[in-house]
Amino acid sequence: MSDKSVDRRPEVQAALVIHPVRPGQGGLRIPQARLDEAVGLAEALDLVIRDALVAPLRSATPATLFGKGKVAELGELAAGHEVDVVVIDDALSPVQQRNLEKAWQVKVLDRTGMILEIFARRARTREGKLQVELARLGYERSRLVRTWTHLERQRGGLGAMGGPGETQIETDRRLIAEKIGRMKKELVEVRRTRTLQRDARKRAPFPTIALVGYTNAGKSTLFNRLTEAKVEARNMLFATLDPTLRTAKLPDGRPAILSDTVGFISDLPHELVESFRATLEEVQEADVVLHVRDIASPDSEAQAADVREVLGQLEIADDRTVVEVWNKIDLMPDDERDAAITRAKRSPNAAAVSAVTGEGIADLLARLSRLVDDEVAVMAQLRPEEGEALAWLYRHGRVVARREDREGAVHLSLRLNHDALGRFERLYPRTRLRPAAE
Repeated sequence: MSDKSVDRRPEVQAALVIHPVRPGQGGLRIPQARLDEAVGLAEALDLVIRDALVAPLRSATPATLFGKGKVAELGELAAGHEVDVVVIDDALSPVQQRNLEKAWQVKVLDRTGMILEIFARRARTREGKLQVELARLGYERSRLVRTWTHLERQRGGLGAMGGPGETQIETDRRLIAEKIGRMKKELVEVRRTRTLQRDARKRAPFPTIALVGYTNAGKSTLFNRLTEAKVEARNMLFATLDPTLRTAKLPDGRPAILSDTVGFISDLPHELVESFRATLEEVQEADVVLHVRDIASPDSEAQAADVREVLGQLEIADDRTVVEVWNKIDLMPDDERDAAITRAKRSPNAAAVSAVTGEGIADLLARLSRLVDDEVAVMAQLRPEEGEALAWLYRHGRVVARREDREGAVHLSLRLNHDALGRFERLYPRTRLRPAAE
């Protein structure tokens, strides 16, 4: 084999993952569960985990987060494992990040940076890429803290004038600010298109159902099961980012539009919440919201609380119909599974399913059909010259039966939602509709 034939795959990056536990930090989730999630995030970046540990803090040190002794101890551990990256499952200040990198002589990545990097890799649509880049630039702008001090040695400043290094920082901040401004303008155009598409869907007689949930709760698998789509569904945090819309058939034959949105996670960076606000307007506009939960996870309650918190940040009203879908019952022990199914049947806002096996899906679809049933059954008789009204009814209603008489008049039995019924009566006042005998 020729010497030129070499493996050109990216170099494997080894990592040490640390979850700091701050004084008084409580909540529904145990530290080990948080550490396991941080390991999952690191693995989503293709990092090879050499070690992972929980590090309790007596107090948070402003300069390095950890105390001096702990910094030295962790540095020895990182050196012993010969890691390239140390992942800190917490939000580090720019000063803390820089000081830890100097102390350990490796790259340090905090939770915010890690999630932003995952989003940057997974975004596919133009809107998704713009949103992630906008969030990343906002994060990086705060990291520009005297990172150009090596230039100051070239020439000193006089009086109140800063050195060249200080000027370089301001130049970088200005360039980032200008880029952020340009990207916000681009996003306005992209979002205008999305708004037009959403308005067009509103005019259709189809109800809309949005899926939300903690990342890796099985939303995409459920989405595929309900719509017979082939959206990527992998056992990985944030496997899909960009919203996907498909049509699903409800048991009564009525179509519904389902949207699969980005998964949530605890401590989702503020920059991303702001950037993805427009994408998640799909949830705000939905007739029904399905909150998909991994009911087999010991962290299910904590994850559900995190989802509700993010929905609150997005100012998504909770007065709409929200159904909790308790997914992954196939992974539960038989006794717990039976108990979950029983609890779900007694609850007006819960459904127990397995998106993988299909168990409980028929009951979920039947419940959705009842929730979005705002249609009325009507009869229409249209003369041959009323072709425009006939076409309108086909576009905005659901025709159940049709017949034509000898004079060419068309008799329709159809279902219309209340909004469509009102619009038809205003547009075509001479065409009479009468209630159908159910």
